[in-house]
Amino acid sequence: MGSGVRGGSTWKLVGRHPLRTFCTSLRFLTIIPIPWKQDEDHHFFKASVLWFPFVGLVIGLIAVTVVSGAAPFIPASLLAVLAMLLLSGFSGFLHLDGVADSSDGLLSSRPKEKALAIMRDSRSGAMGVIVLIFLLLAKYAALADLTLANLLTALLLMPIGGRTAILVSMAILPYARKEEEGLGQLFYSSQRYMVALLGTLFFLICCAALLGSGILHVLILFSLTIILFSYFCFQKLGGATGDTLGAVCELSELSIAVAMISLQISL
Repeated sequence: MGSGVRGGSTWKLVGRHPLRTFCTSLRFLTIIPIPWKQDEDHHFFKASVLWFPFVGLVIGLIAVTVVSGAAPFIPASLLAVLAMLLLSGFSGFLHLDGVADSSDGLLSSRPKEKALAIMRDSRSGAMGVIVLIFLLLAKYAALADLTLANLLTALLLMPIGGRTAILVSMAILPYARKEEEGLGQLFYSSQRYMVALLGTLFFLICCAALLGSGILHVLILFSLTIILFSYFCFQKLGGATGDTLGAVCELSELSIAVAMISLQISL
């Protein structure tokens, strides 16, 4: 290929091919159909992670638009269901699948290699189903109790925060599987620390713009969720996998929804 795609650091690839790297990120994280240059995505996986929080912003803006349009016609309980469907559906339910697979492996009593093998199994076990049910119930309970204004704020911040949590987890945890195994390995690079820092800064700016002094409610719970889950993954698996990265996205989204409830109560 003579287009200069091969090789190069994250920054060079993003600088030379901003649209291609963004489209790679969008195609991986969402079900939005963009066939343009899709066959070249394998060159841009590592560089595309820089766009993860921005893809979250795209998902959030779509969710806010749909939910605000539907708000006059359906009750708060159905709005919460619609919001959950939009947030998870636009990712092709990829991250919910990560929650189920991670739960089966992390909550088993098996050693690392066996736990990783369990997580690779496409079938969901009892632990995965149970955790998934409680996660969805918790999300619903939090979103259904928010005022419309706070719900829309949460819908904008949740997908940004979830994708930022993926970057942070990649920065603080090594990849748990062998180098030649696993989808998550495609996105690990030597620049992941700076990418996580930039993603976190973008998330902080969004939180500050939308929440003002209420930003602390979100940041405390958001940070604790990532730290505790990452510690659990490190103790059990020795690092992260594609499944745990999906799981931390969902758990971080839940932490933001719960933090918005806390903020609403305190006002």
